[in-house]
Amino acid sequence: MSNNISFIFNSKYLSKSQSALLIIIFIILIGSLLFAFSFGSYNFSILSLIDGSNSLIENTVFYEIRVPRVILAGLVGASLAVSGSCLQGLFRNPLADPGLIGVSAGAALGASLIIVFGSSIASKFILSTFLLPLFACLGSAVVIMLLFLLTKGFGHQGVTYMLLVGIAINAIASVGIGILTFISSDSELRSLTFWTMGSFGGVTWPLLIPAIIIILFSFIFLIPVLRNLDILQLGESEAKRLGVNVQKLKYRIIITSATSVGASVALSGMIGFIGLVVPHLVRLLGGVNHTYVVIGSALMGSSLMIFADLLSRILIQPAELPVGLITSAIGSPFFLWLIFRINKI
Repeated sequence: MSNNISFIFNSKYLSKSQSALLIIIFIILIGSLLFAFSFGSYNFSILSLIDGSNSLIENTVFYEIRVPRVILAGLVGASLAVSGSCLQGLFRNPLADPGLIGVSAGAALGASLIIVFGSSIASKFILSTFLLPLFACLGSAVVIMLLFLLTKGFGHQGVTYMLLVGIAINAIASVGIGILTFISSDSELRSLTFWTMGSFGGVTWPLLIPAIIIILFSFIFLIPVLRNLDILQLGESEAKRLGVNVQKLKYRIIITSATSVGASVALSGMIGFIGLVVPHLVRLLGGVNHTYVVIGSALMGSSLMIFADLLSRILIQPAELPVGLITSAIGSPFFLWLIFRINKI
């Protein structure tokens, strides 16, 4: 792991301006964390938390509800943004996004299957708590493999075809989730509704800790191949001539994207546009070097998701807006701008 960390901060891979931008984005992340920890249905003073002057119920709300929720929001934002930046590099087009191309929908369908049918089989497994994240990961992996198979021969025109395939996969997943919704009980229906709009409410430490481990190990697994993503932009044949094992790189991106997105969707539901918006903002600020883009996407995606969750908690108190609605409100205009920009180019 120490080798991976030293790789990130090697001056060969990051310019001074990119390093400075990453530091600025990191400071913004710390600020968003402090705001998110402090404000909500309960407002907390950081000083009162430090000196221990809060009541027992305030401490319970903070450590058992607020802290896990904010950490999950940051993890999910980083996971979706990193997956989006890696998929964009892998497919070599700017519109690859876990939500748009059906990866999140596949993960949600896998999770929905467990919500409806899992109660009858979960008791037979010792690790039944992890069935839902496991099936979410499997669902996202199947979708990414389908995208590879169905868009393999389209070359640089694959942007249009990939979006069309993604629309079809989203439609198929929506049909599956719709059927599961129709046959579900009232309690299952409430859980399924959660997946369609996204929320960080209800997360607990026993569910959060495995997600932290999965997502962090996915990031660590990605770090050594970030330079290979830069080389892949020259084309697969050229990358092979330069010594890149393209097939191994593809599987590595598929595995890490599937596991991180699956773990995120399993706990937060379907949240769109983060994987599309954040990598583009990072590129606009500092360039297309994937070492910089992936690290910057993780930091900015985390900050943006924490801020979106904060808005969902404070806009219509005491009620709570689904965080997926806020990210879609931010991301959909950006998506339209991106399409017009690509068309002009």
